[in-house]
Amino acid sequence: MRKFVILGGGYGGLAMIQGLISSHLPPDIELVLVDRMPFQGIKTEYYALAAGTASDFDLRIQFPVHNQLTKRYGEVTSIDLEKNLIHMEQDEPIEYDYLVIALGCTDRYHGIPGAEQYTNSIQTFSSTRETYHRLNDIKPYGQVHIIGGGLSGVETAAELRESRPDLNITILDRGSRVLSAFPSTVSAYVEQWFRDHDVITRPHISVSRVEEGIVYNADEPIYTDTTVWTGGIQPVKVVQDLPVPKDPGGRILVNSYSQIPDHPELYVVGDCASIPFAPSAQAAGAQAEQVAEILHALWRGDTPKLHKIRLKGTLGSLGSKAGFGLMGKTSVKGRVPRLLKSGVLWLSRRHFG
Repeated sequence: MRKFVILGGGYGGLAMIQGLISSHLPPDIELVLVDRMPFQGIKTEYYALAAGTASDFDLRIQFPVHNQLTKRYGEVTSIDLEKNLIHMEQDEPIEYDYLVIALGCTDRYHGIPGAEQYTNSIQTFSSTRETYHRLNDIKPYGQVHIIGGGLSGVETAAELRESRPDLNITILDRGSRVLSAFPSTVSAYVEQWFRDHDVITRPHISVSRVEEGIVYNADEPIYTDTTVWTGGIQPVKVVQDLPVPKDPGGRILVNSYSQIPDHPELYVVGDCASIPFAPSAQAAGAQAEQVAEILHALWRGDTPKLHKIRLKGTLGSLGSKAGFGLMGKTSVKGRVPRLLKSGVLWLSRRHFG
């Protein structure tokens, strides 16, 4: 049997499995899914878990069942590229013939002293649970600061406002406006929603350090009860430690087949791969589907035909009744993008669940 190991059961890993088992999987291929949890967490909705508007159970999708698929649960500590071994924290190493790295991302703290120690994360299921407890244990009229005004920061602030109307919520962003990756009309719409719902946005903030209960904007102390970090991401440490070429963001350089050029048995998908898309669940899923098609072609002895990956756009929510997005070059604002996002989530649950 040839052992095909998939590290990570997120959007990339799960789409990879679906793509492999939905077509003719060679009978001598054993699929092994390795993940720290026995289910996929719907990461695009972690902001709602943190705010308390979605339950832990709501955000779980069970992994597929297939007679050629086995699952191993635990923490990956390192990958030995020479011996084709995956080292686990509390388990025996796993050998592989083929390997897909789909381990996703973690917070990037930009070397800011105290940021990792004194802020709360929404990057993993367990860290988001802890953030939920911190946010929802704050006494009425407490101060919450969210560092980073990108998609995650905006959705977290809006959802928390809906969950806890008593709290004082502020977004601290280093740019001139929230959602700098979106058109200015979308930013203006979101800024107005925040003004209407008493969420403060502070631009041009340069976080110099974080202490218990204090975020420093250069030398200005900003006092806080809880701080949530949404100020940047990077590939996980296992990927950071791999001795392979990477781009300036730490993502692994891959060829057109998503392989590491010097290790053609090793594929990289999602947030860990240097592809021409910003890290997202949609990009990870689309790339993984393409890699599954490549593998089926190679196993048949054919030359893979690469289709161009086309993403459908980005949607964000402002509580339960409003949203925003970018579909191609068209900006969408109001109730429609919120309904669209709910529909996408429903379809995702049906497809994977």
